Amino acid sequence: MSCGEPLKQDYFNRPTLEVTRDLLGKCLCRKLDGETKRLRISEVEAYDGPKDKACHAHRGKTARNEVMFGPAGRWYVYLCYGMHWMLNVVTGPVDFPAAVLLRGCVEVIGPGRLTKALSVDRVQDREIISPDCGLWIEDDGCEAPVTEVRRTPRIGIGYAGKEWVDKPYRFVWEKGKLA
Repeated sequence: MSCGEPLKQDYFNRPTLEVTRDLLGKCLCRKLDGETKRLRISEVEAYDGPKDKACHAHRGKTARNEVMFGPAGRWYVYLCYGMHWMLNVVTGPVDFPAAVLLRGCVEVIGPGRLTKALSVDRVQDREIISPDCGLWIEDDGCEAPVTEVRRTPRIGIGYAGKEWVDKPYRFVWEKGKLA
């Protein structure tokens, strides 16, 4: 996979659902031991602000989620079920807590498997998304065509209530799984 341009912080300072959709086809990059691994993003989920009952910030700011209230373009990494690290991109304006969960790439399906494959853990939490921290997203011109993107309800958020469970905030690039 060829190199692209690293996305700048202002790319993420847009409405969460817009950023979520636009991340499909971008390259998630990780520099480890002098080597750069690039994976094509194929599945993402939006968590859109304090009214979204599935969003970690729904009940207010905590030590864990406070990065979501800050500037866009930072990583939000948290531990799920005491065993899987989840990698999220903070989006939108300051004080509007929102993020995009990276659920999978063409080469690795599943958010826990993704972080394991890239050696992502708490160390990346709150870092600015850039090559400087060793974990970033590039745009190499690949786009997921509208006809190949499926929107579905998010996964594993039954606690949020039917209104939020049914929202089509998960985006899957179907052909991206074959690329």
